[in-house]
Amino acid sequence: MKQHTTPVFIDPTTDFGFKRIFGTEANKDLLISFLNELFQGRKLIEDLYYNKNEHVGDTEEVGTVIFDLTCTASDGEQFIIEVQRTPQTNLKKRMLYYGSKLIADQAPKGNRRGWGYTISEVYVIVLMDGFPMPDGSGSTDYLHDICLCNRDSGEVFYEHLGFIYVELINFTKGEQELTVDLDRWLHVLKNMSKMDKLPTYLRKPVFEKLFSIAAYSKLNKEERDMYDASLKNKWDAESIRQTAILEQKKARERGLEEGREEGREEGREEGREEGLKEGALAIALKLKNMDMAVEDIVQATGLSAEEIEKLK
Repeated sequence: MKQHTTPVFIDPTTDFGFKRIFGTEANKDLLISFLNELFQGRKLIEDLYYNKNEHVGDTEEVGTVIFDLTCTASDGEQFIIEVQRTPQTNLKKRMLYYGSKLIADQAPKGNRRGWGYTISEVYVIVLMDGFPMPDGSGSTDYLHDICLCNRDSGEVFYEHLGFIYVELINFTKGEQELTVDLDRWLHVLKNMSKMDKLPTYLRKPVFEKLFSIAAYSKLNKEERDMYDASLKNKWDAESIRQTAILEQKKARERGLEEGREEGREEGREEGREEGLKEGALAIALKLKNMDMAVEDIVQATGLSAEEIEKLK
């Protein structure tokens, strides 16, 4: 529900809030703390450098915030992390593109043989706010730690390219269940804008600083206008997403009903299946003409991406 009263704390999942909390040199200790919790001991970041805040060409998209970071671990090794708060359209392909670009950008202009493909580790961190993992099959997991592995054995094939997806919609732990700092971080990201004070269960220096930075009263007039616009963008995006979900549900129900009717008329199982397929194709074409993402149409209709791509 939209807030109509002046908030005490800003929403950290808005573009403005995310940048204010995590996107400045002065506050990099907050980002280091959050990232270290996400890596759960596999990495221990001691310092990081902001290479650039946003990729050229992506800034026009509502809900896309990218921090391109060079991180230094406790053992001195360096690796690259990209942090995103992103919309769901083409999510997996988009993240694969960004991760691949971070790898490709490391190549020198010449003398590749001498370079020897000494690629730094690359990780893409994705904060998913308000929507589930595409093709998630109903999973209730809120943390998805993805790497390249052998399909048959599950053995890790390449350790140094990874994707960590944080599915906030699935994080439902209550106050008494916040046993580790990762839980506390996710609880704060999801609920801070609804709070009116720093809770006692978050009385730690890192969260005290976080709540101080996120105080709405500390924003000047220009910053408040920017935050209010960012919050409206988030509400608008959520409204569009909910409308799309409703349309997908209605379209799928219509397709199933049309298929059942045709099947009953023909009196054969073959006819019923054909009706289902034709109904799904008709709905898919309508959704495609509405510029809905192919992966979303796949979820709504049960058709394959190849079938949808052929529709005209």
